[in-house]
Amino acid sequence: MHYTGAVKLFDTREPVMPSPDAVLPGREGAMPVAERHFVKGVPMLPPFEGLERAIFALGCFWGAERKFWEADGVYTSAVGYAGGFTLNPTYEEVCSGGTGHTEVVLAVFDPRLTGYDAMLRLFWQSHDPTQGMRQGNDVGTQYRSAIFCDSDEQLRLAEASREPFQSMLAEAGYGSITTEIRKAPPFYYAEDYHQQYLAKNPHGYCGLGGTSVSFPAD
Repeated sequence: MHYTGAVKLFDTREPVMPSPDAVLPGREGAMPVAERHFVKGVPMLPPFEGLERAIFALGCFWGAERKFWEADGVYTSAVGYAGGFTLNPTYEEVCSGGTGHTEVVLAVFDPRLTGYDAMLRLFWQSHDPTQGMRQGNDVGTQYRSAIFCDSDEQLRLAEASREPFQSMLAEAGYGSITTEIRKAPPFYYAEDYHQQYLAKNPHGYCGLGGTSVSFPAD
């Protein structure tokens, strides 16, 4: 099972974000990763000329990344950490709850082939965005739902997409969306063994599960 950090079995307390002055310090050096995507064979590192980025957090990033690398128009993908305070964190540090980061997917897409609206639709339909600091059995601040936007236009589209999906979720009996939506903070690549994990480990753990609620059609 995906490591759930410091959360103890049968501990029903809601995980809380650490304060900026109490987080782990991290390090200056970036995490070394392979230059090329394990599945697609294309560069996994910038620059991404003529392409656009989408950064999402929707629970365990192993299964989340597979959703996006399989999507039409996605050129490359990677997993990493964002939304917290620790510089270049390790997986163990993120899982400890001491960084403030959540597990994220970076999807780099070709705007000539697809759009940010398609990325948002895949994001909303691939997880339960009403669960707070968890996704299913995965509990911790690193599993919270988030949309980190690269531009004002992405921010506008992300915020506009929340209300119609909230209405659909409410009709299906779900609670309020807890997804964090804001301008993109720094993205830190996760360790190389996490990149395209489910292609390297076809029978590996994937706790990703949606709500079976379809995003409203345009």
